[in-house]
Amino acid sequence: MTRTRTELPGLYARAVDERDVPAVAALFAPDATFTLPPALTGATEPTTLSGAVAIAEAVVEAVSPLIATRHEVFQQVIDGTTGVTYCTAHHLYTRDERVRDNRIALRYHDRFTDTGGSWVFASRALAVDFAEDVPVRLPS
Repeated sequence: MTRTRTELPGLYARAVDERDVPAVAALFAPDATFTLPPALTGATEPTTLSGAVAIAEAVVEAVSPLIATRHEVFQQVIDGTTGVTYCTAHHLYTRDERVRDNRIALRYHDRFTDTGGSWVFASRALAVDFAEDVPVRLPS
């Protein structure tokens, strides 16, 4: 499958929301890295995941306990082999028998590599701009 740089963030969002480990892994170079900020991991330093399969497994494992996720991708700026993509990530979960949405405003700082006609992520570094936690209603 041929992928452009502009398609990668949307394909990633869909694959994560669908909990599709092989689809997430296919978007990364075999030796890719993914750096997560302490705001998401609770660690004192950024956490870097290495390798396409390890990245995919960790990301899908992190969202699997949630009721649902929806990653809304917008505002991309791509310059050659680098880019910044903005995203609002919705994470639905239950607390006190009520459904809530932990919404996080994210920026992905990406490096891309061409694998012979198709682009993949060489690296992603995630930044959190802000978050809010709000009650939501699911359709009956």
